[in-house]
Amino acid sequence: MHHLEKWTDWLCEGKVGPFNAALVCVAAYCLVQIAMMPLLSHVVGTGVGVDDSEQLMYMRYLWAGYGGSQPPLYTWLARLVAGVVGTNILTLKIVKYVLIAVALASVFIAVRRLGYSSRAGAAALFGLLLFPQMVWEMQHALTHSVTAFCFSAVLFLALVELVLRRSLVAYVLFGVAMAAAILSKYNNVIFLFALIAATLSLRETRGAILNRQFLVSVVVAVLLCLPTLYWSLTYTDQLLSHSGGFGMAKGHGAIQTAFYGLRGLGKAILYFAVLPAGVFLVALLIAWNKAAPAPQPAPWSAKLVWRTIAFALAVTIVLVLASGTTQFRDRWMLPILVLLPVALAVTMDARGDKGRKVQDIIVFVGATLAIFVLPLTWYTHLNGGESRGSIVRVDYKSLYSQLTANGPVRTTVSSWHWLGNLRLVDPDLVVLDEGMPDFGHLLKEPAVLVLANDKEPADAVLKRLDEDGYATDGPPQELVVPMLFGSDPPTRTVTVTRLKKKAATTGAAPQ
Repeated sequence: MHHLEKWTDWLCEGKVGPFNAALVCVAAYCLVQIAMMPLLSHVVGTGVGVDDSEQLMYMRYLWAGYGGSQPPLYTWLARLVAGVVGTNILTLKIVKYVLIAVALASVFIAVRRLGYSSRAGAAALFGLLLFPQMVWEMQHALTHSVTAFCFSAVLFLALVELVLRRSLVAYVLFGVAMAAAILSKYNNVIFLFALIAATLSLRETRGAILNRQFLVSVVVAVLLCLPTLYWSLTYTDQLLSHSGGFGMAKGHGAIQTAFYGLRGLGKAILYFAVLPAGVFLVALLIAWNKAAPAPQPAPWSAKLVWRTIAFALAVTIVLVLASGTTQFRDRWMLPILVLLPVALAVTMDARGDKGRKVQDIIVFVGATLAIFVLPLTWYTHLNGGESRGSIVRVDYKSLYSQLTANGPVRTTVSSWHWLGNLRLVDPDLVVLDEGMPDFGHLLKEPAVLVLANDKEPADAVLKRLDEDGYATDGPPQELVVPMLFGSDPPTRTVTVTRLKKKAATTGAAPQ
């Protein structure tokens, strides 16, 4: 127990050279993941999951927007890294874990810049790792949510700098941070609004927003978001392609819909925050008998964090009631509750021995949990899962060699984006599904339609091919593709059909 306490103290207040131990540990953790996951995939031969395969499909192109109702920043970053490292799993992991490291470091630095102890900074940092979505789900899935996590934290740090410095550089950087947050995931607009509203609500901070230089931030953000805004207005069908997932107006009448919406929101909040909230409550009970000074009025910095959470919740409730949304995923709560560990950590900083004990427990549990899930993240990276997750284990080298056995293939088309994994074999390959913008212009012959035996409906992609002037060329061919990593069954059947451009219609035949 003594060694565990010393380790926790070192994480909270130790140094490695000029750097805080907590930041060094986060950097080391992310470097281990960046190295291990591509190495394991190289040894075993597996591909990547659903979200990463979509990025492999998209990051070939530098566009202002992409399909799937998501903003483009993650894909831009992936393309940037791929230009240096190449189209491979290493690129995907560099992007993901650098973003995670930046998010955690930004929170630590922001807490320290607000004048709190390094113990509070460490508690805020490792408290974020108590969210299952951060410590687990982001490590084996998700892409845009990772950028949302990163740039909501960066936005918070940028606001702290803005409040403290109020220089022209700070306003420019806040504008860049606003744009990055919006281009990460559109629901970050809620977090942005909540931050600004909380800042305006406090006498000590509202001057940073009411300053005329704040227009510089707005102009910078608008200019950076303008290309994507124009793209979204041009491709509204792509922007709204996943709107059905919100379950709007599912109830019979406004009152029932509102009830379903608030109930769904409450469940999502519970699933998202139950672990960090539970650890905090247990820590409070353990530290119950520790000495604590008499409660004092909260400083403006603590009020800023708590009010940001309150405003975000209020805005979300209003949007739920106004839109009739009834379906939620727990990770959608990220921009609403991302500052919860910060709020708890800074509140405990004024509670003497009791507060330090609570902070220590949060640091210890967060760090220990992150270490324990490491081998599980490696296994999940290689195994993927069932149903759609099993695409990780397809032998894409074998599939590619069978596809090209009778000649080269420039384009593969499928009913969803699992074939993005083929770009790990041939980075020059064009991979399309029906959600890809400018589908017809991107399709280059020779091309094949590849459908897996996963019961994914092909109606949408066949319709898209027909609309863009392509038809099947000859009967379909079945290919048996090996499955890796001890899969049962050991093979998977895919159906391959050659595609050709339909003959142009020349009009009616003469009489």
